Amino acid sequence: MTVLITGASGHLGANLVRLLLERGEHVRALVHHDRRALAGQDVEIVAGDICQPALWERALVGVDVVYHTAAYISLRTDDGALARYINVYGTRSVVESCLRAGVRRLVHFSSIHALDHTAESGTLDETCPLVKGHGPPYDRSKAAGEREVQRGIAHGLDAVIVRPTAVIGPYDFRPSHQGQVILSLAQGTLPALVKGGFDWVDARDVAAGAMRAAELAPAGASYMLSGHWVALPDLAAEVARITGRPAPRFVAPMPLARAGAPFMMAWSWLAGTRPLYTSVSLRALRLTCPASHERATRELGYKPRPFAETIADTLAWFQAEGPRV
Repeated sequence: MTVLITGASGHLGANLVRLLLERGEHVRALVHHDRRALAGQDVEIVAGDICQPALWERALVGVDVVYHTAAYISLRTDDGALARYINVYGTRSVVESCLRAGVRRLVHFSSIHALDHTAESGTLDETCPLVKGHGPPYDRSKAAGEREVQRGIAHGLDAVIVRPTAVIGPYDFRPSHQGQVILSLAQGTLPALVKGGFDWVDARDVAAGAMRAAELAPAGASYMLSGHWVALPDLAAEVARITGRPAPRFVAPMPLARAGAPFMMAWSWLAGTRPLYTSVSLRALRLTCPASHERATRELGYKPRPFAETIADTLAWFQAEGPRV
């Protein structure tokens, strides 16, 4: 079977490529620029931009399943136009191309951030509404991207949606925002921690869950692919246990962290680095309600691995293949 992965050189794409190849699939990888994650992999590389389907739509010929992982992930509040262009218009282009090509199934990678977190009560699951007119640009763009998929389903597209939480794990070449947190802790360069936490999930489990959704899910279904809620200080303690490097001693209360976020942004801009603490990331860390993967477990057999295993494997991969810890 031939599958096409958009965003194949990203963190989720890199893990998905490897699992599909292990299963013996013929993988076409749609890549925009960076190809490091695909080096040495037996894939058919197609250069293209999801927002310009005329340049890559031919790659859908003979494709059975499309995994749409390509996205613009942002922790900022000032890049809404770019987030909308890639996450909404790009998804619309993929949906329309799949309809024209007669692709059997589209698996769309959305995000927990597409769901409305304002209530912060109860459990986040597939019954929660999508974000509407509030929230950070990234959240709004991912919700709008889901609506594009839903419109495609209404026009006859066989599509399913998966919503990962905060993805960590190996093959994080760039690295991701979450991977940079782990790397900074391992290197001893994160100056302070923040009270709060999030649901962290292994990229390999998300990829495996998406593959099961491609095989088993009814058309139009959606699944939360979550892992384990862990406070940031506890994540730091696990990294310290493995590396032997002490975790940051100062844990900032959330009000203090929120007050200092603009200064962190300014410092990162001056230093030419990517800020890890922003008003958007702090908003996410305040989320305390659990994210349930009960439906995915019941219908797909989804089971996230232990959190400690993910941290150990991530650090081992960084040491062997990525930025050194």
